Amino acid sequence: MLANIPATQTVIEIRQPGGPEVLLPATRPVPEPKPGEVLIRIAAAGVNRADCLQRMGRYPMPPGASDIPGLECSGTIVRRGDGVSQWSDGDQVCALMIGDGYGEYACVPAVQCLPVPAPVSLTDAGGLPETFCTVWTNVFERVRLQAGETFLMQGGSSGIGITAIQLAKAFGAKVLCTAGSDEKCRACLDYGADVAINYRTQDFVAIGKEFTQGRGVDVIFDMVGGDYIPRQIELLAREGRLCFVALMHGTNVEADFGAVQRKHLTITGSTLRSRTEVQKAAIIRALREKVWPLWSQGKLRTCTFRTFPLVQAAEAHRLMESSQHIGKILLVP
Repeated sequence: MLANIPATQTVIEIRQPGGPEVLLPATRPVPEPKPGEVLIRIAAAGVNRADCLQRMGRYPMPPGASDIPGLECSGTIVRRGDGVSQWSDGDQVCALMIGDGYGEYACVPAVQCLPVPAPVSLTDAGGLPETFCTVWTNVFERVRLQAGETFLMQGGSSGIGITAIQLAKAFGAKVLCTAGSDEKCRACLDYGADVAINYRTQDFVAIGKEFTQGRGVDVIFDMVGGDYIPRQIELLAREGRLCFVALMHGTNVEADFGAVQRKHLTITGSTLRSRTEVQKAAIIRALREKVWPLWSQGKLRTCTFRTFPLVQAAEAHRLMESSQHIGKILLVP
């Protein structure tokens, strides 16, 4: 069965920068794995905001990145390049990718693969790598969230948000989050948040200060930016940390940086796609050691909202951009 690999595959191309309609099926060769790579028969691929930005021509692509979108996938290893000994043909994995997820087959560095956790279906695993790598490297490595601290997740009903809520709770933090509807707030509470704030009707600064008895929160993980930034600086406690992984409301803002100095704040951010293979491999190792055991302990749950056939990638992007989803959207070849 594993040897039955076709010469060509269906992929989703971005024909030109634009709306979801520019995502169109095409035929490409099935690639051969280079030394250190594995060829994965894809079972599912996660849809991420970065894919939408790439489609619109607004995501600066790293040198050598594929033009086919898709930053994560799950599937079965069907061929190994030279030097790959940690995996076998037939292993079921999920993988962090620089591209090529929107297809039927993809080559991925072996060091960027994780085993599919025992309680997780092969399809649901397609939505794990990007979110878990993003949350781990930012929340736990960059701003070092500690047990007993108070954590605020902006955008708690997103795939990253639900992952961050679960991991922060699993490692002993108190968790607040924001979301855009009462339904989304209920979902965040179901995934473990202590407080869920409807940002359309409630003030996260006031609620955060009330929850912490005026002290402020220790860590904020933000995908919004823009006019949230000065309010977040106000809400942070002394020695607080603010970390960005997106700036959906804009990158330019006026803020009181005197408060940054007075309160000894740390403001940072990062991207994942542009990191080197060595850096990504280190994140994968940390996840396998420190996070993956939490699945068998019942402390983590998947958050797949909807799956689409691969050829309906445009519809998946329309749902993503509508912000009507809770959790992850997946493409299934």
